[in-house]
Amino acid sequence: MNRTLKRKEKTGEIVAYSEAAIRQNHAVLEYSRTSMSALAGCTAGILGFTSYYGFIFYVLTCLMLWAMVLAKAGSSWNKYFRQRLPILTGTVTGGIFTYILFWTFIYGMVHVY
Repeated sequence: MNRTLKRKEKTGEIVAYSEAAIRQNHAVLEYSRTSMSALAGCTAGILGFTSYYGFIFYVLTCLMLWAMVLAKAGSSWNKYFRQRLPILTGTVTGGIFTYILFWTFIYGMVHVY
């Protein structure tokens, strides 16, 4: 089932989007965010971040991933995503749980035991 989403540009031009391609792009972005959360959690645990420093580190890594995705897409980001904001906030809550899991596990392994 290959649907096409359509949107009218400010110039009056109609732009068509493939729903399957948009779904695939968001799936890749979610995989990247999950991997980044696990890696950032391990890094925060090894470095021994606690309290607010750990959460600030997570926010910085999310912003860094967002900047890398936009840099990779270049000025034609709208060919791959419909809006910029969901690239940043898409699966942040799911990512933070992964981050906390790896952060506390690695912190406990390195600094407690």
